[in-house]
Amino acid sequence: MAKHRKPSTASRPVRNVLVAGALTAGAVAIPAAPAFAAPVEIPGIGTFEVPDQILSQLPPMPQVPALPGPAAPQSSAAQVAVQAAESKVGAPYVYGAAGPSAFDCSGLMKWAYQQAGIELPRTSYDQAAAGVPVSQADLKPGDVVSFYGGSHSGMYVGNGNVVHASTESQPVKIAPLSSMPFDGARRYA
Repeated sequence: MAKHRKPSTASRPVRNVLVAGALTAGAVAIPAAPAFAAPVEIPGIGTFEVPDQILSQLPPMPQVPALPGPAAPQSSAAQVAVQAAESKVGAPYVYGAAGPSAFDCSGLMKWAYQQAGIELPRTSYDQAAAGVPVSQADLKPGDVVSFYGGSHSGMYVGNGNVVHASTESQPVKIAPLSSMPFDGARRYA
């Protein structure tokens, strides 16, 4: 006949588990004791089994507001302008047009920045003279780039590219910055 062993305390149900040490809730020290337990959740830490007899003696715990998650990135004016200009890729070039359905080079820059709440001068020469000067090495998306001695404007969109309305035979497009003679750049946001 086989010998029977008494089951170890480790195999008992969770409600009968002995809590080693003391659990501190606020300023109250709770000694360890076997008892029926209720789950108590501490946000960001975990869920613990606390004996019912102890819970009934504690004052109500204040509700802790959940910590906010990561904030959604805010779009800068430059990002809004880039997105606006890129949304017009394929729109026709029309000399003197400033959107919303057709553009010339400076009209596209002016319209894109208007979407971000910033007013730019209307002509490419005036755009080349306003804003904050930026070197080619320090270009950031949204910078207005001048070409051909200031007679043409485009917007730097990153990765060595500009979006621009080039000529009547071409719609608004993205092209390499190096495809035209760089004259300067200005930052408006």
